[in-house]
Amino acid sequence: MLILFNKPYGVLCQFTGEPGRETLAGYIPVPGVYAAGRLDTDSEGLLVLTDDGALQARIADPRHKLAKTYLVQVEGVPDEAALAALRAGVDLGDFVTRPCQVRLVAEPAWLWPRVPPIRERKSIPTRWLEIVLKEGKNRQVRRMTAKLGFPTLRLVRARVGEWSLEGIAPGEWREILVEPVGVPTTPASTLPRQPRPSPRRNGAPLRRPLRRST
Repeated sequence: MLILFNKPYGVLCQFTGEPGRETLAGYIPVPGVYAAGRLDTDSEGLLVLTDDGALQARIADPRHKLAKTYLVQVEGVPDEAALAALRAGVDLGDFVTRPCQVRLVAEPAWLWPRVPPIRERKSIPTRWLEIVLKEGKNRQVRRMTAKLGFPTLRLVRARVGEWSLEGIAPGEWREILVEPVGVPTTPASTLPRQPRPSPRRNGAPLRRPLRRST
């Protein structure tokens, strides 16, 4: 089983937490699934969950180089030198990031308003970046942009490998069929989140009449 979840801002990437904190349990009533790669509480977007340990490892382990695409709103206007520095790899002190893909993009028309809204200073312009990584250490994207002087204001993961947020609203999830071993090249099908109820008449389930043998 594989679940694609559009994680809202402020939701923990776990099924248990301190009282008053939102967790995955409030959105995904499916037992036995675990996040394959995490998102920070203050980040949004695509979270992949599965009940297959081998699949979870292949999605989350950077050795498998599964690309993850992030939409990042930063404070300031990165020039080409800053973009080149992000692409080449940034020395964060405890490690140097691997080369990645970075480009300036327009704010996506499909992107929902964040709740709560970002704290944006009117005197400083903002820009959106698309960053594609094949690794994902703790708060890596935020640390990368901050190191170059462009703090991240909003971070949305839009894609993990071939799976994307398309058609999944914040707080909603979709289950897809996958091959039992390894990361699939294409999803086999899309499944509804809830089974359809049986047809009823006057509150009682409809039953097909029995056939009589002749």
